[in-house]
Amino acid sequence: MTEVAPTLDERALVVAVRAGDEAAFRRLIAEYGPAMLRVARRHVSDHAIAEEVVQEAWLGVLRGLERFEGRSSLKTWVFRILRNTAISRAEREGRTVPFSSLDGDGGDDHAVEESRFQAEGRWAGHWAAPPEAWSPEARLLDGETRGVVERTIAELPRAQAIVISLRDVEGFSPEEVCNVLEISESNQRVLLHRARSRVRAALEDHLGERPGP
Repeated sequence: MTEVAPTLDERALVVAVRAGDEAAFRRLIAEYGPAMLRVARRHVSDHAIAEEVVQEAWLGVLRGLERFEGRSSLKTWVFRILRNTAISRAEREGRTVPFSSLDGDGGDDHAVEESRFQAEGRWAGHWAAPPEAWSPEARLLDGETRGVVERTIAELPRAQAIVISLRDVEGFSPEEVCNVLEISESNQRVLLHRARSRVRAALEDHLGERPGP
């Protein structure tokens, strides 16, 4: 895995928080907190527990900030702490995330064909074409359609749900996802494809565009 170096802004933020700058820490919480809660929710059983996970992760950030050496981006480091905290809590709940193996992570029974996705270039892995009925004006802000996407992600195997949430909801790069979750690029790519494929199939069902058997 290739680590992503901290930006100059991240380095300045680390220095400020280490110096006890409360405004800098509030900025850090405002920047990462909402995404941390959404990601934690993919690991644990309910919203209240996810909030506890995030609070515990922030304590871990504060305790560990003096040891932050800048070998990865600050965002990657923070979300790796969140991930480890969430996994510990999930294990206590009997919920595990088998990132090290795809076995038991679900097949592609409800997916769409790989040809429906771009294979190369900047947008590799994205749809080759959006659903016909999903014009920006008609569908992009459609609450019902967003609900279909959210429910589909929530019903995915947990590893797939976390990967697609980081990539397509939170905007993490492939390298950042691999570093946060400590998985290989090939594993990340397979999980993301499976997740995107199922979301596409659910959207086409919702929009009445899914091809028949």
